[in-house]
Parts: sequence; C-alpha cells; structure tokens
Amino acid sequence: MLSSSFRSFCYKGPSIASRAFSTSPAPYAAEVRSLGVIGAGQMGLGIALVAAQKAQVPITLIDSSQASLDKGLKFADKLLEKDVSKDRLTREAADTVRSRIKPSLTLDDLSSVDFIIEAVPEIPDLKTSIFAKLAQIAPKHAILATNTSSIPITKIAAATTTNPTDLQAPSRVISTHFMNPVPVQKGVEIISALQTSRETTDTAIAFVQRMGKIPSVSADSPGFLANRILMPYINEAIICLETGIGAREDIDNIMKNGTNVPMGPLVLADFIGLDTCLAIMNVLHQETGDSKYRPSGLLKRMVDAGWMGKKTGKGFYDY
Repeated sequence: MLSSSFRSFCYKGPSIASRAFSTSPAPYAAEVRSLGVIGAGQMGLGIALVAAQKAQVPITLIDSSQASLDKGLKFADKLLEKDVSKDRLTREAADTVRSRIKPSLTLDDLSSVDFIIEAVPEIPDLKTSIFAKLAQIAPKHAILATNTSSIPITKIAAATTTNPTDLQAPSRVISTHFMNPVPVQKGVEIISALQTSRETTDTAIAFVQRMGKIPSVSADSPGFLANRILMPYINEAIICLETGIGAREDIDNIMKNGTNVPMGPLVLADFIGLDTCLAIMNVLHQETGDSKYRPSGLLKRMVDAGWMGKKTGKGFYDY
C-alpha cells in the first residue's frame, strides 16, 4: 500500500500518468446528493438505475428524444420487475428506486445537481459541445464526468472553457467509464484529464464505490486500460478468422473453454458492436501510430456492409 505522502506526491505532480497509482483512499471526496445522466440509451439507463438503487440519490435522466426516454424507462421497469419476481427486491423497494429517476428533455434541468455523467454516442463533437454547455449550466461545484471509451479526457475538459486562464471548469472534468451491461459489470475506469483536480478524482472514486462498483484508475492514454487490452485481443481474433487460421466457432470455443472467459472474442465483438470496435481500433491506431493497432480489413468490410453485430441482427453470428 502506498503511503499517504507518496499518494499526495502522485496527485500533485504534473503527470497524468501519476494518477494511475491508487484508487483508495479518497480523502478529498465531496458528498454527492444528486446525479444527472445524459443519454437514455443502454449505458445511460444502466448508470441511472444502478445509482438509484445503490447510491440512493435522485437522478435527472436527460435525452433529446422523448421516444428514447420512454424506451429507457420502460426497460428500467422491466429490469426492476425481473428483480421483484426473483425476490432480489421487494415491490416497495423497486417502486422507490423507480421514483428516484426523473426524465427530462433539457440540459437546463441539471442546474442543481452535484454530479453529471454523460453517456451519449462516441462522437467527439457531440461530447465536447455537451461539456461546453454543462460548464455554463451546472453548479460550479458539480463534477462533469464522461463515459467515453476512447476520446481523450483532456480534450473533453478543454471544451469547458474558452478562456485559457480559467482552470476551474476543466478541473472538474473526469471519465467514469462504466462497463456494459452496467447493472452486471462491477468495473469502472476512472480516467483523469491533465486538468483534473484531486478533489474531482476522489469524488468520482467515492461515488462509483457508493454505486457498488470497483474503480480502476487509468492515465489519459489512448484506449485507457480496458480497451487498450481488450480491443487488440478482439481484433487479432478477427484477423485469425480473416486469414483462415480458425473458424469462428473454433476461435470462440478455444478462448471460452481454454482460458475460462465467459464468451469468445467474436461473440463479444458482436455484443459490443462492430462499429464501436472499429472506432476504438482507429483511435488506438491514429493516436499511437503503432501498426499493431491497425484494424482488421474484415472488420472494416463488415461495418461497411452494415453488419454491426447483435444490434443489427447480423455480425459474426446471426441474431
């Protein structure tokens, strides 16, 4: 275990890599009494539902589409009903959890929350535009977190100010990268930007722990930890298929039965979404300049064909 003096040195140093040494303790964590979640898709809804149940805070769930909000809340009702039917929750507890989630179509409703998690698609311009607005709308103490799986956090933080001398807003930006599906997966990556303060990092760590998650801290480097390791593994499995080293079932079976992973890499790619896999591999390749991250040609062609995996009904397997 690191000494408190060494942890302090790590946080105060200018290198973002130094922030990857420890996730505990979090002595500078601020209290989080309310949460805003932007995006009512699978990730955003999962984050909101877990926060409502575990952290027991009121949540404002934002989406620009009423249809998306309706669909997300219907899915939340389905998950809670399943928990009740399996005696994991009482009916009263499920109703209480559901009552904590309030939908909204406007970012302005985030003007009084303590912590905000953005979970919109991996479109850099969309994310930076949202954070530019949050810097104006959110309280000056609010933590501004992104769920990005590949976009540099330092770049997102820089979008919160147009004045280079204003360090306050960027210091409150961080990534809380939840894993999918959120209600099941325990791990959350905490990624600090160059500008992120120690208080922001500690608050993020403490809050995801309140949500019942296990945080792992990563430097703001392409792919962070999870995707830096996972995506090349998936990409190499696709190359093995493309070059005829093995059939899809053999590739998945040897990894599942030989290394005890819950599913093979090709099935996993289908569940993640092949377009998402390609986008992350492109970021790794472009940001590092290392040829080992070059996306498989087969992966590119499948995305071009619209075969994105489970969400489109066709990927490496048919659904």
